[in-house]
Amino acid sequence: MTTTHPQLDRLLLAATKFGASDLHIIAGVPPAFRVNGEIILADADILRAEDIVAMTMSLLNEAQTATFERDWELCISVSHPAIGRMRATLYRRNGSVEMSIRFCGHRIHNREELGLPVKLDDIARRPNGIVIITGPTGAGKTTTLNYLVDLINSERRCKIVTIEDPIEYVHENKRAIVVQQEVLTDTHSFNRALIHVLRQDPDVIVVGEMRDHHAIATALTAAETGHFVLATLHAPNVAQALERIVGVFEGNAQRQVTLQLANCLQGIIAQDLLVSADRSRRVLAYELLVANNAVRTLIRENHMHQLENTMQTSARDGMVLLDNCLYDLYCQAAITYDTAVSRARRPERFTQDKTRKTLG
Repeated sequence: MTTTHPQLDRLLLAATKFGASDLHIIAGVPPAFRVNGEIILADADILRAEDIVAMTMSLLNEAQTATFERDWELCISVSHPAIGRMRATLYRRNGSVEMSIRFCGHRIHNREELGLPVKLDDIARRPNGIVIITGPTGAGKTTTLNYLVDLINSERRCKIVTIEDPIEYVHENKRAIVVQQEVLTDTHSFNRALIHVLRQDPDVIVVGEMRDHHAIATALTAAETGHFVLATLHAPNVAQALERIVGVFEGNAQRQVTLQLANCLQGIIAQDLLVSADRSRRVLAYELLVANNAVRTLIRENHMHQLENTMQTSARDGMVLLDNCLYDLYCQAAITYDTAVSRARRPERFTQDKTRKTLG
């Protein structure tokens, strides 16, 4: 689908010119662009509610319009001839319709461009199990997810089935067959699609987001039964990702999920995007857990609080703690001292290092 509203087209082109990752269309303020993680207001007139309604409605088909009028919120994918693919999120505020647009880009970047660790490629080549990508909103989880899908698509003769809400990147078949299903376009609901995906004879299942215990249970069962599962989750770090997965279940079900995780987990990458030292781009900071025997034992015994120590002593297996990643980025002058300290769990390490440099 393409946009037809002239004012929206102008805003989209302006966002691309400024290198924005997002465009925010909010009643009563000028258009807002997110550039390198910061919101910048355009030097333009404020947006009127009636103009926003016209812009948003130009994106929707009849079924989407009915859904938005019923639910008052909607997330869709949009293909624009000049901009490429976008994710548009529509919502209401004080009775007014507003919209946030995320730009997906024209291509999938390679690992070096994204700043991902080499070990992640090795994990993605496992024949089964589950890999979880976690982090806050806007941390690049979907970008990493689609990089891994493209890696598998390029190397393995298999069938990949994705369930997304909405589809942000369209994958062409390479060595694999890629079937991408979009919620409200190809399936009525996320959980319903997950239940039926196992009947499609997939080798790889991609879950756009594990939102509740139904999605988590289905993903873990698929990973246990010989499939390779890629999924995203909203959690700030590795330990809290595991705690959230277990915590959405109650009673005896928690023990079952803990055992499933211990058996089928292959790895977790927790990531965030930080502004670079020269403020010209954003830099990936990450934490990587590789499920070796020691990690599986800690999960099985529900000793999540000991994961940090195990990760610190298992660098030879490719594990990386967030603080170590931040420290490396700081030493490379990729991020500033203040940025590193603000995101570190143990900021005293950076303070001590800066003191040593000053005294030296």
